[in-house]
Amino acid sequence: MARRIEVTGAGGVRLAAWEFGDPPKGEPAGLVPEQPPPLGTARQTGRPTARERPPGRAVPPGPTLRVVSQRDHGDPADDEPRGVPGGPGSHGGPGGPATSDGPRTSKTPDRPVAPAAQDTPGVLLLHGLMGRASHWASTARWLSGRFRAVALDQRGHGQSDRPADGTYTRDAYVEDAEAAIEQLGLGPAVLVGHAMGALTAWQLAAKRPDLVSGLIILDMRASALGAASQREWADWFRAWPVPFATLADVRKWFGEDDPWVERPHRARGEFYAEVMREEQDGWHPVFDPEQMLSSREAWVLDAHWEELAQVRCPSLVVRGLDGELGRAEAQEMVRVLPRGQYAEVSDAGHLVHYDQPEGWLTAIEPFLDQILTDLTT
Repeated sequence: MARRIEVTGAGGVRLAAWEFGDPPKGEPAGLVPEQPPPLGTARQTGRPTARERPPGRAVPPGPTLRVVSQRDHGDPADDEPRGVPGGPGSHGGPGGPATSDGPRTSKTPDRPVAPAAQDTPGVLLLHGLMGRASHWASTARWLSGRFRAVALDQRGHGQSDRPADGTYTRDAYVEDAEAAIEQLGLGPAVLVGHAMGALTAWQLAAKRPDLVSGLIILDMRASALGAASQREWADWFRAWPVPFATLADVRKWFGEDDPWVERPHRARGEFYAEVMREEQDGWHPVFDPEQMLSSREAWVLDAHWEELAQVRCPSLVVRGLDGELGRAEAQEMVRVLPRGQYAEVSDAGHLVHYDQPEGWLTAIEPFLDQILTDLTT
């Protein structure tokens, strides 16, 4: 079951946070501050030496609490996010659904999950561009045995607000995550981010080390991608044949016909089917592509090495062997991080946690074990 919790982000933007596992005992999941109305195998080492080609204010809780159910906001079909992702080829970030054709579930490894205890450490999971909190559902359920795992629909995504005033800056995203940790009482939390969400995570870790106990960076580059990359994305969005007549058309275009697809990629088609919603004339994305471009522009023109060097908590950089983050850049990120570690997952691309879910969990488990040890000693 997914539980929705409201968070007030930067500028009063209403954000939807989600718990996908049972809440810690004695800590009711549905209680949140009263808000104003405007929501494979893995190999892990400490510091690798192999080289590859070079890479192309928090809002304080209010005094009043209220229960938020899944049906407080949004369409009934969106009550529990469920997702089978895939993803774009360049830092697009996977996500969960907003479809109305019935529930779906992502691939979940068969791993035991025990109930979480009271005072369980927190984890905040941050999706990538065009994603949704629900793309972390399998990971969050697995984490819920030892952590209070919460996934956030970031602004402009999922069931969170889509402010029309262009507030899709890096500061806004970071302040949203900061607010989620403080309002939900997760800190100091482990931050787990994919693509854009990983950048938000390490920027927050640099800004507020008191709120972050550990950091997992999944397939996100620290180097600038440049203006040409942004123009390519703008052209790509314009090429979408929206509206799509059916979800099957969505799956086929993004999984086979999209010029960005080098070979058929079924999971990619499924991802985009999960971030579409049906309107009178057909299927449209749940997000605004112009807002996605604004979000992306806020990071692609600059490098982010300086902020990476300011992260003081234990950090793990994870990449898929066929992902967007090359090994050479990943190794340099590990070197720059004061307490960096490295893991890679074979037979995985940008969507490591969906291409190889078992490999992904195997990659992060030793790191999380160490975090728990550090917190209890």
